[in-house]
Amino acid sequence: MLKRIVIMGASSGIGMELARLYIARGYRVGLAARRLSLLQQLRELAPDRVEVAAIDVTDVEAPQKLGELVDRLGGMDIYVHSSGVGWQNPVLDPTIELKIASVNVEGFTRCVDWAFGFFSAQGFGHISAISSVAGTRGLGASSAYSASKAYQATYLQALRQLLAIRCLANLYITDIRPGFVSTALLSGGNYPLLMEADAVAREIARAIDRQKTIRIIDWRYRLIMGLWRLIPRPLWERLPIK
Repeated sequence: MLKRIVIMGASSGIGMELARLYIARGYRVGLAARRLSLLQQLRELAPDRVEVAAIDVTDVEAPQKLGELVDRLGGMDIYVHSSGVGWQNPVLDPTIELKIASVNVEGFTRCVDWAFGFFSAQGFGHISAISSVAGTRGLGASSAYSASKAYQATYLQALRQLLAIRCLANLYITDIRPGFVSTALLSGGNYPLLMEADAVAREIARAIDRQKTIRIIDWRYRLIMGLWRLIPRPLWERLPIK
């Protein structure tokens, strides 16, 4: 039987590149995002193996729609959560901050919880969620974004503890933490160490294959994150990081 993967947030960026990669691998692929037309273009790559669904993670009916997609796919072995938003917001515009929280906290929780419940009942499966290196420390110019990514990382860690409590040895959870990736989300900005989305997708697939717990992408960011953690809190809070 072909492996079955569902990718939430597959209409652009990393999610789209992951969709292309797993379609090329011969998987049965379920694709979900708000923009159905873009998903349908991906479906044309392998219409006999790809199912699509318009799902907004902030919608309370998202879990139900996700379940319907999984049913049409014939089941699910891997769930990848690649849906997220983020903007710099040093003036703390509440509309922006709450939009980020709605997608990255509420939407993330809603969909990951459903996948966790599905795999728990099934007895096996793999959840992979794309958080960010931004969740390592609080970033003043991106307060809600860095906080939401810290939430995701902590939540995934808590779910791994639940696996141990429930003795679910065949269920895996991978926290993917990329740095700056060249996607529409970062268009118009000047970002250091920018990575291409297709290269990041390949790294993510390798991390899933190897059932990694946490994967920082790439080696340069692993070095930077190690240095970040060494900075004392009082000093960090005075750094003019933008």
